[in-house]
Amino acid sequence: MTCPRRPSRGARARLGAIGHAKDGVHGRLQIVYGLLATPEGVPVAIEVFKGNTGDPATVASQVRKLKERFAISHVCVVGDRGMLTRARLTEDVAPAELDWITALRSPAIAALVEAGAIQLSLFDEADLVEIAHPDYPGERLVACRNPLLAAERARKREALLASTEAELEAVATACRRERRPLRGKDKIALRVGKLINHYKVGKHFILDFANDSFTFRRDEAKIAAEAALDGIYVICTSLGPDTLEAGEVVSSYKALAQVERVFRGLNADLDIRPIRHRTAERVRAHVFLRMLSYYVSWHMAERLAPMLFKDDDPAAEAQGTSPVAPAQRSGRALAKVRTKRTADGQPTHSFASLLADLATVCANRVQPTDSGLAGFTIITTLTPLQRRAFELLGVSHRLGHA
Repeated sequence: MTCPRRPSRGARARLGAIGHAKDGVHGRLQIVYGLLATPEGVPVAIEVFKGNTGDPATVASQVRKLKERFAISHVCVVGDRGMLTRARLTEDVAPAELDWITALRSPAIAALVEAGAIQLSLFDEADLVEIAHPDYPGERLVACRNPLLAAERARKREALLASTEAELEAVATACRRERRPLRGKDKIALRVGKLINHYKVGKHFILDFANDSFTFRRDEAKIAAEAALDGIYVICTSLGPDTLEAGEVVSSYKALAQVERVFRGLNADLDIRPIRHRTAERVRAHVFLRMLSYYVSWHMAERLAPMLFKDDDPAAEAQGTSPVAPAQRSGRALAKVRTKRTADGQPTHSFASLLADLATVCANRVQPTDSGLAGFTIITTLTPLQRRAFELLGVSHRLGHA
């Protein structure tokens, strides 16, 4: 089971509170909801918390729910590094006798690199390797390196460094201009301070201030030290190798992406926000109904996959070369994207556009004016596309012939 959480707007609700807004909009009421889902992304439970509840505080109730409500004998909780902190693992997860999978934070990874536990040579022949360290007794550490992720991080860092340099150069130019030049070490430093960390890479610059000038240069040593960690992440778990192999540990952690899709579906497709309720019971009912709607939608999309852009070739997906490598779409899915046609020649749809097409099917109740004649129902004649959709959904064909 995976268990992240997300804030959602809930204006004036009793559960609403000012909390950490992950969408960057501050100063408004919100709620927090925690979701439990299977590795495939099927939601199984949801719980609403007050809007100022932090991620770690939601773990305890989810742990109890898993053990008591679902009566599961062996549970492994998968959570990101913000959810399953060391404190939560010690105070909530371990006492409940639960296994867990999470990831290390960047400082912890850097410490392993400095201690020599992780070396780039480890990844010469494999993209994942299991390591051990005395700081993590009884835990398995799986170090991974994704070269594509490394290249992307290097590209982003260079872009951020270049953008920061452009802003710093504007300050340096202001110091050199002939008319009303920027003067005074304090004023120059104040100007630089307002923009140096705009792109979150200020730590990679060395700054020199004078009363009438300002110079800067990249701290190549710090940049190189950070670049050495590009693409490297470490998954840690309490599960033994007899339960999950190293590759399966990585795959289990990456299944969190499925839960992120659930959150996007709840927030975007099913309009979980804004929430226009006041009482806690109605807010919880609102969120629960949205979860049920997503549950139905998920199973519908799975059945309708041959008609959608969605990948419907699980066998090809299972043949991935490595759990560290990015997921690859099957040839069948790529063909649907390229041709905009399904295998049987029908137009390929998104889930939303297919539902819109199916929404044109309706049942018309006809009541003759002659009171001696009984009323009857006429159902829209199905198109081939609609008929195929109903077949995949398991809806009786008699619907189209009634």
